[in-house]
Amino acid sequence: MRKHLDYYTRYLNNDIPAGVVVFLVALPLCLGIAVASGAPPFSGVIAGIVGGLVVSVVSGSQLSVSGPAAGLTVIVAAAVEKFGVGGAVLAVALSGLFQIGMGYARAGVIGAYFPSAVIKGMLAAIGLILIVKQLPHAIGYDVEADSDPSFLENGANGTFSFVWSSLNSISPGSTIVALVSLAILLLWDTDRIRGNRILALVPGPLVAVVFGILFNLAAQAVAPFFAISPQHLVTLPQIFGPLQFAGQIHLPDFRLLTDYHLYVTAATLALVGSLETLLSLEAVDKLDPLKRTAPTNQELKAQGVGNFVSGMMGGLPITAVIVRSSASINAGAHTKVACIVHGVLLLLSVMFLASVLNMIPLACLAAVLLLTGFKLAKPKLVAEQFEKGFEQFAPFAVTIAAILLTDLLKGMAIGMAVGLFFVLRTNYHSAFTLTRDGNHYLLRLQKDVSFLNKAPLRNILEEIEGDSFVVIDGTRATFIDRDIMETLEDFMKAASDNNIRVILKDLPRVEKTAALAVVA
Repeated sequence: MRKHLDYYTRYLNNDIPAGVVVFLVALPLCLGIAVASGAPPFSGVIAGIVGGLVVSVVSGSQLSVSGPAAGLTVIVAAAVEKFGVGGAVLAVALSGLFQIGMGYARAGVIGAYFPSAVIKGMLAAIGLILIVKQLPHAIGYDVEADSDPSFLENGANGTFSFVWSSLNSISPGSTIVALVSLAILLLWDTDRIRGNRILALVPGPLVAVVFGILFNLAAQAVAPFFAISPQHLVTLPQIFGPLQFAGQIHLPDFRLLTDYHLYVTAATLALVGSLETLLSLEAVDKLDPLKRTAPTNQELKAQGVGNFVSGMMGGLPITAVIVRSSASINAGAHTKVACIVHGVLLLLSVMFLASVLNMIPLACLAAVLLLTGFKLAKPKLVAEQFEKGFEQFAPFAVTIAAILLTDLLKGMAIGMAVGLFFVLRTNYHSAFTLTRDGNHYLLRLQKDVSFLNKAPLRNILEEIEGDSFVVIDGTRATFIDRDIMETLEDFMKAASDNNIRVILKDLPRVEKTAALAVVA
């Protein structure tokens, strides 16, 4: 015990400042992701607190930082719309139980069974959905205007009328804040800022949030036309102290436990959240300057505990998040103390600074998420997948289209089916080769040869002409299906009719009677 304590206290001078940096990065993301999910902002902060104070303690990773993830907003938003916030957080709690079961079932290897093209397609689709969903917040668009039926009337005139009326529903203040916030975030992502010792310590999202608050305060005092209305600001409950914090915790709606659709949502959250966690964990291990490797099965258990606690407290789902983890590593973190510090600061901020947080324009958070969505679906990613060839690009593109046209779970299933098709097709064509030199043939079986290859094998055997000498080599084959062996036996039985001589190499399963009949 003393040894572990010494290990964590040794790096406090690195971990505490890193925890402060992660807190500054995480706070606007927690609020923004909650808004994007259609849940109360308080739910996002709860998830961040649990990620810092619960998951980090149970996790075997020293540098992974967990919290609400943009990749799950689509699922959560659909759950909130279908079951309400109480049902959505119940699904989060159930997903945690599923993840704990996955950890004990040693399912930490599941990430390896999903083609990278499908996973990248899923993330790109989520990025596109984020962009579309955050645009109304970025321009301060009043939701009530969505119900305006004028665009359905009078053909093109109705359409132009709707567009013109929409302009009246846009908040100029929110639009300015969103554009300037985007500019700040892009500037902070340049080498000039990263290379500056002082500015590099200040997270871009924090600068954008501070600008949004100051702009709105100035507009209210000097130019009310540009002031942002209260419905376009963060809305956290007014809390001061632990007792009021506890009073804001909303329990899940347990009446929905009999609805099987809820379990489908929970399983989807568990699967997608686990994939995102395992991918982030792999990236964090590569970034770790001490080259430590985190146990994947323990990480699934830790995420499961965190999601169960978060859901029971009314919080959003949690995953390991590479953005926060990399920010922690870049700030000099050495142990999980940095993540715990960020969780403590999130807890204190929501307890004692709610009035300040409620001054943040939603347009600032929308700008953060717009940039996040762009990074997930950037054109460079599409170009890279295209350059890898049709077999990589097709599953990627189909996954994006399927998710946009259906939902995340169905889209992933369709993308997996397409990916599996290309795997089978590749195996279908590369299972064997036939080489000819005059009237000599070499039929070489490669790796696994299954019943799926029976039809092309028959076709290739028909190409062998009479009065030939054939060597059938199974040296490189690790598995040969019985159907393939029967096809070879049938060929050998008929070979003598065409004066074809056959020699077998490492094919012990071929019936000896068939072999003796044709081998000279």
